[in-house]
Amino acid sequence: MNRKQEKRTPKKGKTWLPLIKQHISNHKREYCIVALLFLIGIVVGILFVNNMAQAEVSKTQEYLNNFITALKTDYQIDQGVLLKNSIVQYVLLAVLLWFMGSTVIGIPVVYAIVAIRGFSLGYTVSSIIATLGVGKGILFCVSTMLLQNIVAIPAILALAVSGIKLYQSIVKDNRRENIKLEICRHTVFSIFMLVLLLFSSVIEVYLSSNLLMWTVTMM
Repeated sequence: MNRKQEKRTPKKGKTWLPLIKQHISNHKREYCIVALLFLIGIVVGILFVNNMAQAEVSKTQEYLNNFITALKTDYQIDQGVLLKNSIVQYVLLAVLLWFMGSTVIGIPVVYAIVAIRGFSLGYTVSSIIATLGVGKGILFCVSTMLLQNIVAIPAILALAVSGIKLYQSIVKDNRRENIKLEICRHTVFSIFMLVLLLFSSVIEVYLSSNLLMWTVTMM
């Protein structure tokens, strides 16, 4: 009995890291697809900024400069409003990815959402660097976006992969029992990813915003 208990002990002591590695390993192809779409979106966003008309570039630079000037004076970030907006944004995003991932015809929309998120990131980072220069721009981006996106981006990609996995499972076995089981799995997984997205909102509001204020005063 003692030998059996000793053999079973490692299973009980599993940590999250091996489970995450196993999940990614089991869905390498799907993660490669969504990661590639995300990177393509980033590249397109950067190219879009580099090819904008001068009038649009001036407007973007004016907006960023006014924002930084306001932060340097007496501007106070309303963390309550910021948290509310961030939570609403991520809830809507998670629900949209869950819903589209639950329908066969919604998978192209899932791909589009991932690419658009990449485009938004590439556009934002490129605009900031174009306005502030490479050094200050990178510093501004790191203080503003790095911490929350370390959590948010993997969660969004995982949501997309979950939808793709659901689609593949339904195609392989379209029995009603299997469809119900896979949708339940997709829903539970999506809820867990939503929790991570909400955690990234807290990071954005209470860590990144304060780090941004400190960075702006040092620039």
